[in-house]
Amino acid sequence: MNLNKLIESYFAGNRDFVEANLQQANLSEIYLNGINLNRANLTSANLEGTSLRGANLNEAILERATLWRSNLSKSFLIWACLSKACLIRANLESADLHKADLSQADMRLASLRYADLSNTNLAGADLRYADLTGANLANSNLAGANLTGAILSSSDLYNVNLSKAILARVDMRDADLSCVSLDEAELYNAKIGDSSLSPSMLEVA
Repeated sequence: MNLNKLIESYFAGNRDFVEANLQQANLSEIYLNGINLNRANLTSANLEGTSLRGANLNEAILERATLWRSNLSKSFLIWACLSKACLIRANLESADLHKADLSQADMRLASLRYADLSNTNLAGADLRYADLTGANLANSNLAGANLTGAILSSSDLYNVNLSKAILARVDMRDADLSCVSLDEAELYNAKIGDSSLSPSMLEVA
């Protein structure tokens, strides 16, 4: 579908654009709340500042897409591909990212409060100073991710792979650390409980 026609159709009340081909499309600063882009191709699309609150992006391809400052709160991104996407300062609060591919995504300062990131691939992702308070990260892969200064308080980290991850100054107070893999992780000044712990002090059951 032509991009202009899609926008006109959306504002006329249509919400269903399943499998739309929007590669490299410029959809920046547009209000698209509740849109259905299930299995859409948004490779390298510009969605900077776009509002996609409650959108259906399940199985969508957003590889290398720009989502800087985008509002994706309460959106559905199950099985979506966001590899190498730019999500700096994006709002993903309460979003469902179950089994999504976020490998090498840039998520600095993103808000992922109470998001479902279970079984998600976040290998090599940049999550510096991201807010993951209360997020579900159970069974996710964060190998090699940079979580410097991130907030993971009260999050579910059950069976998470954090091998070789950078966890400097990360806040993991009240997080579930059952079965976590921290092989070769950097934990300088990480906060667990009421203490700032070094790798030599940390014990994970």
